[in-house]
Amino acid sequence: MKREVVAHKDPKSPISEVFRTLRTNIQFINTDKKIKTLLVTSTLPGEGKSWIASNLAVTFAQAGKKVVLIDADMRKGRQYVIFGTSPKPGLSNYLSQVGMEQIKDKAKGIIACLQKTEVKNLYLMPAGSIPPNPSELLVSQKMSKLLEKLKKVCDIVIIDGTPCELVTDAVVLSRMVDSTIIVTAHKITKKDGLERVIKNIENVGGKITGVVINKMPISGKKYEEKYYYYGEKTDLEKEHSIVPVQPPKQTSTYQKIQPIKSFDLANSKDNVSNINSSITKTEDILKQMNEYLDKEKFKKGEEND
Repeated sequence: MKREVVAHKDPKSPISEVFRTLRTNIQFINTDKKIKTLLVTSTLPGEGKSWIASNLAVTFAQAGKKVVLIDADMRKGRQYVIFGTSPKPGLSNYLSQVGMEQIKDKAKGIIACLQKTEVKNLYLMPAGSIPPNPSELLVSQKMSKLLEKLKKVCDIVIIDGTPCELVTDAVVLSRMVDSTIIVTAHKITKKDGLERVIKNIENVGGKITGVVINKMPISGKKYEEKYYYYGEKTDLEKEHSIVPVQPPKQTSTYQKIQPIKSFDLANSKDNVSNINSSITKTEDILKQMNEYLDKEKFKKGEEND
């Protein structure tokens, strides 16, 4: 399996967390109907469609879901390269009569075209042999029946489709699946092209869940600063400091002051015992101030009476 399946090779990385966030968004995007079949497409090649589909499938499998990833790009499929499996038998072999004749055990049907991956709960159906008529195979009744059968035995089917601007394969599939994701690339995808793809999918009755923007420029340092997964508890405990509490300003109404605990994780070297001591002293001071303010408030009420 290639290292580009980062969700499996490095599950604690910031990129893997982004894919888990995408998985969560997909799961809760439609509360009325559970998404069982999801198409991943793009406008043009090179926008990261196959990378998104493979890592998304891994994150669903890691969540305990039974996942089938179908490589529906029968012209230039590469999921078998990503997962290190055999290129055939696959989707084209199952959909075509000639392809089924090449399968040794015909009785197995769909199972003969599914291949295990290194990821638990994740099965791959590669694109298979390159057929002369991919679009006709995808629009056939056998493709619809395939999806219906897979929906009964697994939790989600993710389909890696073709780029919509080049061929109509993905547009044809969009009407068969529950929802579609369009992958775009920063400063590569053209706005006009994206609008055409959205319009074409909607014209055939397809539903679009959303658009994924890939290849966004961001510095590694900034990425790590925003990410908390690698932080250890011992490091956090050793590097805390209390921001001094400012005395309250005199106002016409008296309000109780709540203890403030604000931490600076970057510049302090105080240990945990000093922190606890500082917190106790601060709370004692605030308690005395609150008692004083209560007395003043009581006196003020007596004077008004």
